[in-house]
Amino acid sequence: MVKPDGVARALVGKILQRIEEKGFKIVAMKLALMPAEKAKEHYAEHVGKKFYLDLVDFITSGPSVSMVVEGRGAIAAMRKMNGATNPADAAPGTIRGDLAIETGRNVVHGSDSAASAAREIALHFSESEQVAYKRIDEAWLYE
Repeated sequence: MVKPDGVARALVGKILQRIEEKGFKIVAMKLALMPAEKAKEHYAEHVGKKFYLDLVDFITSGPSVSMVVEGRGAIAAMRKMNGATNPADAAPGTIRGDLAIETGRNVVHGSDSAASAAREIALHFSESEQVAYKRIDEAWLYE
């Protein structure tokens, strides 16, 4: 997901370009204002933490771009591409390392496991909104 700060800073195209250049497919994508109830469910694992309400307020403060990224090893690779949660700790070359400064405005969210991805995908997309297709270069991406 490109968070509201990334959308407001016109970084969506740069982030999408990185994902596609890596070789991953974007099989679902939407720009939307996330309702508070959906945000609370999306960040349910953080309930009770002191930053939870600020996180919900931030993610609902403007439009975000949710997407489903597909490809071998996509979750682990996207986490590496995103970089450390705190941009100060994120390596140069990562999205957060290159495009963010503070944790509360770290531009992107990525699922941390297959279970989280399945839950988050179901929260943001119906099955009919996910489109299967074959990239023309898949033979050159995978052995």
